[in-house]
Amino acid sequence: MLGPMAALGWLHHRRRSATARSVLAGEASAEAARKTSLEIGTAPEAPPAQPEFPVVGDVRAAAFFDLDNTVMQGAALFHFGRGLYKRKFFSKRELARFAWQQTWFRLAGVEDPAHMEDARQSALSIVRGHHVHELMEMGEEIYDEYMAGRIWPGTRALAQAHLDAGQKVWLVTAAPVEAATIIARRLGLTGALGTVAESVDGVYTGRLVGEPLHGPAKAEAVRALALAENLDLTRCAAYSDSHNDIPMLSIVGHPYAINPDTKLRKHARSRDWHLRDYRTARKAAKVGIPAAAGVGALAGGAAAAAALHRRRR
Repeated sequence: MLGPMAALGWLHHRRRSATARSVLAGEASAEAARKTSLEIGTAPEAPPAQPEFPVVGDVRAAAFFDLDNTVMQGAALFHFGRGLYKRKFFSKRELARFAWQQTWFRLAGVEDPAHMEDARQSALSIVRGHHVHELMEMGEEIYDEYMAGRIWPGTRALAQAHLDAGQKVWLVTAAPVEAATIIARRLGLTGALGTVAESVDGVYTGRLVGEPLHGPAKAEAVRALALAENLDLTRCAAYSDSHNDIPMLSIVGHPYAINPDTKLRKHARSRDWHLRDYRTARKAAKVGIPAAAGVGALAGGAAAAAALHRRRR
């Protein structure tokens, strides 16, 4: 049994390791995003937005949008997983294993480190050996089938307001950077920050670069991108529905809570952050509940198997 001092030292080491992984994941995501940065395109017509800003011509400002339930109804990984399963990208056995892990996590409601690591490794094992271009090609079709009709018009209008002001707009998500980049391009955005999985010669190794782009890692990715793009974060905006993104929202000058969960709504009100809710009362009550059932719903849980992202070069 560890003595008090040894135990404190072990805890300090774990915290430092977790911070280091968040920084690595953030830097990797920022680098991948810059490499796949997209020209601002023409976006579909959207309802007019009335944000308090952005300031036209402020090139040192940008906007960062969370994806799930902020830009898109539901989870991108859920929809992506359904599409991959439909295309027989992984077996029923792999699906069952990962779905059970996701069910356990939802029921337990806690992020047990050992369990989360096991779930992460099983997800990565599903895509190990597959080519990056496979996911990119499938992702284009999956977007058309499952995602295109799920974009929130109100959030889309906010993003367009930044684009019209001459600012860059980035998605920031735990989804695979390849899938996130496809969504960003289809929406006419600048690019995407997403989880980066290692690949060698275009083939996934089954290892992540750092950790999934979640929580503190998102803030690190935004910081790294802002430094590389010469942005002033106090003039930037960030948008999210989840309290997990409070670190990202806290580092910009204009934080917005979009379709917020209970914890984020309370936090936003206490700090006088901007609030937007584009859900009906019924949709708000059901947020986070998959629309599909049976195998389709389980496939959505297995979508994290797509958390594979290009190796940082």
